[in-house]
Amino acid sequence: MVQTVWVSSPGSWALQESDCHRQGKKRSWRCRLVRTIIQHPCRRHAPKRSRKARMLRKIQICLCFCFVSGILYEISLLSSCVFSYLPMAQHYLTPEQVLNLGKSIIFLETTERLEPPPLVSCSVESAARIYQDRPIILFMRGLTNETALDLNTSYAAFSLLSSMKNVFIFPLQMEIIFQETPLLQWYNQVVPEQEKNWVHVSSDASRLALIWKYGGIYMDTDVISIRPIPQHSFLAAQKSRFSSNGIFGFPARHKFIWDCMENFVLKYNGNIWGNQGPFLMTRMLKTLCNLTDFQGTEDHSCQNISFLNPQRFYPIPYPAWSRYYQVWDKNPSFNHSYALHLWNFMNRNRKVVVAGSNTLAEKLYKTYCPTTYQDLIQNGRHR
Repeated sequence: MVQTVWVSSPGSWALQESDCHRQGKKRSWRCRLVRTIIQHPCRRHAPKRSRKARMLRKIQICLCFCFVSGILYEISLLSSCVFSYLPMAQHYLTPEQVLNLGKSIIFLETTERLEPPPLVSCSVESAARIYQDRPIILFMRGLTNETALDLNTSYAAFSLLSSMKNVFIFPLQMEIIFQETPLLQWYNQVVPEQEKNWVHVSSDASRLALIWKYGGIYMDTDVISIRPIPQHSFLAAQKSRFSSNGIFGFPARHKFIWDCMENFVLKYNGNIWGNQGPFLMTRMLKTLCNLTDFQGTEDHSCQNISFLNPQRFYPIPYPAWSRYYQVWDKNPSFNHSYALHLWNFMNRNRKVVVAGSNTLAEKLYKTYCPTTYQDLIQNGRHR
């Protein structure tokens, strides 16, 4: 049964009522019809409300408004807890469902390993803490749909990361990721076993496809987040006139990322390390604008793309990467940085964070990924 409700302002109702009675019996049937529709008697003489009644009505409206405003305010406070219900359903959500929530922070593991080392865990945890209202996704090449991500798994890092309400771990399925992108044809033709730098090249391709399809921020797994990035379309300068691809962010379907994917295929050379990564980003950025040297801590802008100062992510340049694993007389503040890239690719001696070493890296762990740090201490005691 469908009910029709007619709503009119008090002024318009008064006009209808006066008109209803002005012409007597000729329109009496109309008055009865109106009475039937709104189920309210057609009063011949509606008494005026007293001043006290009108004042009481205003107070009631104000109180109602305040009540509704309070509810909306409480809802806004809960926005950071938007993922509070998700851990129970993490096993049942697909990558697309999580990515479509928007503004994802994406990490990739393109090796076959299934136990994320402490630096990877720290990178993911720090992002989860800094971006509590955004999904943090770790895609792992060694993971399959048949792999059970039980919270009681023997892989400690899985338990640690899966316990965080906004962290999701999914298999990295490139044949699906590259669908509807220029990279699919390249992927169908390339032979991974014959590629010298396949781990890096496949990562370079996957991050482009994911950001183009869904938008968000990509971060390398050796990036420790220390404060939110305010920009939405940005590239990170590794040094003046040279862009990194270790961290970047764009809205979905951004033309710059599409152009990068096309150039990836057109200029593909897997034998040159970085040709599909930082060199790709740099040459594509140069097609849009003339790059100049940075002065101080300023950022550059290029056709609505922010080219962020090296201080934002690379305050310690790659030749000095080992300083993260040294003891400093006075710890740097990193006041101009959003995140810190620890240059794990340069770490061929496999330096690690040791509890009690008092190195800069250990202090970063304590501050920005304390759960990973506690797990590291426990593992050290067991050993």
